[in-house]
Amino acid sequence: MTPARTSPPTDAPPLGLRERKKIKTRTAIRDATYALIKEQGYDATTIEQIAERADVSPSTVFRYFPTKEDIVLTDEYDPLILEELRHRPADEPWIESLRYVMRKAVLVGLEQEPEITRLRSLLLVQVPAVRARMRESISTTSRMLAGAVAERTGWDPDSLEVRVYTMSLISGFGEISLYWAENDFRDELFDLVDRTVDVLANGLPTRKP
Repeated sequence: MTPARTSPPTDAPPLGLRERKKIKTRTAIRDATYALIKEQGYDATTIEQIAERADVSPSTVFRYFPTKEDIVLTDEYDPLILEELRHRPADEPWIESLRYVMRKAVLVGLEQEPEITRLRSLLLVQVPAVRARMRESISTTSRMLAGAVAERTGWDPDSLEVRVYTMSLISGFGEISLYWAENDFRDELFDLVDRTVDVLANGLPTRKP
């Protein structure tokens, strides 16, 4: 669930000055990274260049992002996406809550950052290090998502069933970006989300002859 900017719940307390500065710095680093990648490619872009473009020191970049791949795979909005799940109506079927939140994430990403949304998907396909880092980060995301799944379903978040189900969600939605880029962005992202949710809910349909 990397991708997208979402609005925090309306009852969330306002951020303090320190947190706002952190977000501003992270955003500057992220924007500088994507600007450089679009200009000269991923491999040619260095942390030193990113720091100079973002007007921070290289040590500041590393304080916020351990690797260049982490900048590309910014996941600071994952908790907000999970909050969206937690704020869906309690009587709404879980799978429909999931469909709503993922479609909203796609909508926000395409409206606010269409070029970056496509570039990130391309990097996942073209750069093995980015794809490998995404796989490595799954454990952190899975723990957060398992908590949201457990809250809505009543299952123990550490149960095997929740862990298996959570990993199927993360892996399934992770494949959307890869599939989208591999097929030259021909498909509508909303359709890919719906197809993914349908498979997760119902299993693989029998292929018609």
